[in-house]
Amino acid sequence: MTQKMTKPDDPDFIHGFPREIWEEVSDNPELTEEDFKLARPFREVFPELAAEIERSRGRPASENPKKQVTLRLDADVVARYKAGGKGWQSRMNADLRKALGL
Repeated sequence: MTQKMTKPDDPDFIHGFPREIWEEVSDNPELTEEDFKLARPFREVFPELAAEIERSRGRPASENPKKQVTLRLDADVVARYKAGGKGWQSRMNADLRKALGL
């Protein structure tokens, strides 16, 4: 039995399989223009599930969230903290809290 060599743009083959075999076993038939016209957003069709997914994304909300700020510091101060490795911002925060008596 000889096998036909296929090119990526060969209309008779899909992913290296004959079109009729691919369409017979495909669980995802191609969408038609009518399918696209009938399509609705997931959030509209399943509002409860969409809300649940949104709530479960990301890390849980902190009771004491951090506030992002822009701060200009002396280069040698930043270099000293960074020299301590990962977590330098947390160490700087801890030192500021200690200096403020918090």
